[in-house]
Amino acid sequence: MPSLPDIMTPDAEGLAAKAAHGGAHAPAPDADQDAFFEFLLRMGDNALILGHRNSEWCGHGPVLEEDIAMSNMALDLIGQTALWLGLAGEVEGKGRSADDLAYLRDAWDFRNVLLVERPNGDFGATLMRQFLFDAFHFHQLQALTKSADARVAEIAGKALKEVSYHLERSAEQVIALGDGTEESHARMQAALDDQWGYALEMFAGDATDAKMADAGIAPDLADLRGPWDATVQAVLAEATLAIPENSYVHKGGKQGTHTEHLGYILAEMQFLQRAYPGAEW
Repeated sequence: MPSLPDIMTPDAEGLAAKAAHGGAHAPAPDADQDAFFEFLLRMGDNALILGHRNSEWCGHGPVLEEDIAMSNMALDLIGQTALWLGLAGEVEGKGRSADDLAYLRDAWDFRNVLLVERPNGDFGATLMRQFLFDAFHFHQLQALTKSADARVAEIAGKALKEVSYHLERSAEQVIALGDGTEESHARMQAALDDQWGYALEMFAGDATDAKMADAGIAPDLADLRGPWDATVQAVLAEATLAIPENSYVHKGGKQGTHTEHLGYILAEMQFLQRAYPGAEW
């Protein structure tokens, strides 16, 4: 497979520098606090919901190694959630903690992209979803390490170490299955065809994204598309998988309009806290 630096593309460092208007530890400029809160929710909710989806494989993986790997990635993402939502609660200034934001919001208040809430499907579908998100997540976090907000840069730096491994592993698995048997190839192509339009929502910018880019807190999403394309194309070429020609984008998750699947996730994930408010072990 391509080496990790190859699939991450050489211009990623330049992208990170371009995202910053100040140093990595410079204080945040006077940014729109509502937009900043929304941005942090998006970061935290993507990690939370994908982490929950991955956790559903615990005890159900096709082999022990994959079972453990998926569980570990779920733990990484949940840990990142705590940092992003913790900062979101601080920015909001209403006394809500990361736990409050995770367990006491309804579906329409979540800001994750639709891709991460989709059902796991077979293991190939799960891996394809993971890879498409990992490729975006890696380049996004790399740019965020140069954020004008020092706290965002610090969280991104920590998360990047974990997500670098996530991307390396999911890319390897996509190649192994895509360029594997006739059956595995067909399943991976079907998964790619199914997930592609949902993955493209990650690049569908809105006013919140524009405000964060203008403030130097986050990169312009348009600047992330090139590195993502390069990473994805390199891996899919080696996996002998064809990129879908369909350019339709399923969107709405970033603004709180979700599929029915999120409601089922939250019913399971939030049950204990809602049934026994404030309960502690």
